[in-house]
Amino acid sequence: MASYGYDGSHPSLAPPVARLIEQLNKLPGIGPKSAQRLAYYVIRMPAADATALANAIGTVKDSLMFCSTCQNITESDPCGVCAHPTRDRTRICVVQEPLDVLALERTAVFKGLYHVLHGIIDPMNNVGPEDLRIRELLGRLNDGTVQEVIVATNPTIEGEATAMYIRQIVSPLGPKVTRLARGLPVGGDLEYADDLTLTRAFEGRSDF
Repeated sequence: MASYGYDGSHPSLAPPVARLIEQLNKLPGIGPKSAQRLAYYVIRMPAADATALANAIGTVKDSLMFCSTCQNITESDPCGVCAHPTRDRTRICVVQEPLDVLALERTAVFKGLYHVLHGIIDPMNNVGPEDLRIRELLGRLNDGTVQEVIVATNPTIEGEATAMYIRQIVSPLGPKVTRLARGLPVGGDLEYADDLTLTRAFEGRSDF
């Protein structure tokens, strides 16, 4: 089988197709073969559907922003959760990614606010505390309103290291720091946990 990259060097691969495959291959979880299948699926799509897909991607990049309070993805600032008048402003749940907020909101068990770190401390990939939205979290604790910070990073080695770091810098500021209960599987991702597991993890959280 002939080998070729995505630079259009293979005579049977049109340059526009090569560029599409190359961009799709950059998406997480999409390998070269999957990128090729997706590219040819897009090519076979009706023109209207392909245009709608392109417009949706463009709109996401043009209209979305980060909430200046919780750092979640939003169309308005502050986001709907931060602006909601009935949310408990004495508790902040710290999560890794925006998808984790969606997962926890599905359970309807947590009525406080969130803070999205946009990653975890990962020295192997050169990600340190300064690369996360930790400074913004500390800024939310200055006025004494927050009484509890719930650390809901994933139960992985990196997630645990991030949780420990947050505990070390938040505890001296006064708020109680808790961790979700171990109902969550070790090595798992919060966004893939079922609603019952997340609910029990919240209800069984402990001092950290």
